[in-house]
Amino acid sequence: MDFHGLLEAPPHLQAFVTSLAIGLLIGLERERRRSAKAGLRTFALVALLGTVSGMLAEKAGSGWILAAGLLAVGAMIIAAYLKQPDDAGDPGTTSVVALLVCYCLGAAVWYGYGTLAVMVAIATTVLLYFKAELHGISHRLTPKDIISILQFAVLSFVILPILPDRSFGPYEAFNPHQAWLMVVLVSGVSLAGYAALRLAGPQHGAPMMGLLGGLVSSTATTVVFSRHARNHAALAHSAMVVIMIASLMVLLRLSIMAAVVAPAIIEPLLKVFSGGLILGLAVTAFGWRRLETQGELPSPEVRNPTEIRTALAFGALYAVVLLCAAWLSDVAGPRGMYAVALASGLTDVDAITLSSLRLFALDKLTAGQAVTSIALAVLSNLTFKAGLVVTLGGWVLARRTLPAMAAVAAGIGLGLILV
Repeated sequence: MDFHGLLEAPPHLQAFVTSLAIGLLIGLERERRRSAKAGLRTFALVALLGTVSGMLAEKAGSGWILAAGLLAVGAMIIAAYLKQPDDAGDPGTTSVVALLVCYCLGAAVWYGYGTLAVMVAIATTVLLYFKAELHGISHRLTPKDIISILQFAVLSFVILPILPDRSFGPYEAFNPHQAWLMVVLVSGVSLAGYAALRLAGPQHGAPMMGLLGGLVSSTATTVVFSRHARNHAALAHSAMVVIMIASLMVLLRLSIMAAVVAPAIIEPLLKVFSGGLILGLAVTAFGWRRLETQGELPSPEVRNPTEIRTALAFGALYAVVLLCAAWLSDVAGPRGMYAVALASGLTDVDAITLSSLRLFALDKLTAGQAVTSIALAVLSNLTFKAGLVVTLGGWVLARRTLPAMAAVAAGIGLGLILV
């Protein structure tokens, strides 16, 4: 046997094997559905038919062969459902579409898109398998949540692509595409936390509320749970854990932003943040151990994170902070940038963080100056939230939370000194 010749043949053989694997993968999931008119063998054969049709269409130079095969597969499965309808009243549209997708993936493999076809096949199988879970998620989302998702799509896929990617204005500090990209980044992180908060609900306890609240807004979380602790002193431990986990999530969120926007700065930034994270987690863990079941916790009442007005406000804030930072850095050096960081950090750390990362990417700030600006903004924000805890939560919450916040601040300060 000529083994070398057998190894030379696989360009065609590999395409058919890949198609067979795709059909078996999707068909395996459909085989589990008793109502499905197509199962393991049917999907495998349809995928192979797609590859054969692609081969014949290429050899004959006619795309009508592919189209005829697609129509034949669609007509076949529709006729099967018409002849023997599902007892549960399911029209079988999902199986029909899945079979057509399987045919098209088989054809795509022949034309050299094997890797993409396998990826789409896996995604298709996931969508088919998690039918109940996807239905559950869609039923739990409110119209406001759906609008939020659609608005994020507008921000990301409608507005962002049409904005010019060039610098304008004094110091060339304003780049419309980059500014809006920051809006999309922050809105995306907030939307993820907002959706998770809506889906998980408050019943999963303080740690989950802290994680999700920190993704949405650590300040809003601090306000809600400070008020709750004042009204119910017995929940002070729960409120402390929620507030601190939300505050620590800010450090992780900013680190992720830095990794996306300016990867070169992530190492010194993590060195500065690590002290705050370690000390903050240690104090929070001590409070967590004393935490008892306290009943249901309230959900932070936050605005839709992707509202157009909110996005425009953040974009404007980001542009103003970036311009002020560039101007002060030119006039007063790093000290001017630090002043902007302390002032803007009182209300929002995202704008100054993204502005610092942008200036670092433009070589207008060194890594040390950018990290210091971000750290000062975080310390300023911690100070503001400490004031909220004292004024809104009262002494019972303050004496549990302030030491933990002080530990985070001390860790960040120590990191700044060392780094």
